[in-house]
Amino acid sequence: MKKESLEKIQAKLELATRKWWFFLIFLFMQFIPPYASKGYEWPEMGMVTGEILGHAIISNYAALYPIFKIAPIILFILIIFLRNGATRLFSIYVAINYVLIAFLQNIALTEKYGLGIVTINFIMFLLVAIFWIWEAIAQKNDFTLRKQPPWKYWVIPLAFLAFWYPANPNTLMPDFNPIYLFINGAGLTFCMMTPVYLAILTLYHPRVNIATLRITSLVGLIIAFYNLWVNFFINPSVLWWNGVLHIPLLSISLYAFVLSLRKNSLEETKGD
Repeated sequence: MKKESLEKIQAKLELATRKWWFFLIFLFMQFIPPYASKGYEWPEMGMVTGEILGHAIISNYAALYPIFKIAPIILFILIIFLRNGATRLFSIYVAINYVLIAFLQNIALTEKYGLGIVTINFIMFLLVAIFWIWEAIAQKNDFTLRKQPPWKYWVIPLAFLAFWYPANPNTLMPDFNPIYLFINGAGLTFCMMTPVYLAILTLYHPRVNIATLRITSLVGLIIAFYNLWVNFFINPSVLWWNGVLHIPLLSISLYAFVLSLRKNSLEETKGD
């Protein structure tokens, strides 16, 4: 595809994703109910969602956990040393990661409801993956090192905390074992990897794909709201630490979303 065509599509995506009707679509999407092959009554919708997420098939693929913890570390190193030589590889990996997350985190086989799918999450995560696929084609992300004001680095410790996910897998209580940097399932979860990907984009902003930044951060905000509600208000005695570990998703997603809406983002990207 010619560069001119890519630029036109990119401009249209950036324009469309900041329209009021685009956000209205996302609002109405939140009412899409989960799917359960055995059926359920409308008042059970929350229980169905919880049952699916609590028994998601991701738990059957624990052997993959180390791969998706070590691979991002390698990619981060490549970005530092290869810079733009690693941008397409990075975007392809992120897209694949989100596709896997969509399937592994939101589908379950449960005794009570049969095959279950958290439909709205599934759709949103695949949409995020599509925008990262687009970035792999358009290659708007520019990972050339440039001097940044020190305050922009506030995202790094929070993203690191999310990636580490220092929680005991059995109790979900604080457990700062460094081995979790390499072996837990955080690398295959939307809530822990999204702060990492967004943190990288914010550090190179505004020379990044604004549409991809916007969609990823918007979905991140939505998912953060749901999780913080459950962790801090529905079952805080058990999930409070899990809630703390979702604060990076909320804060970095909000920050990235605000950056993506700056009217001068596109112009700055084209500048110097």
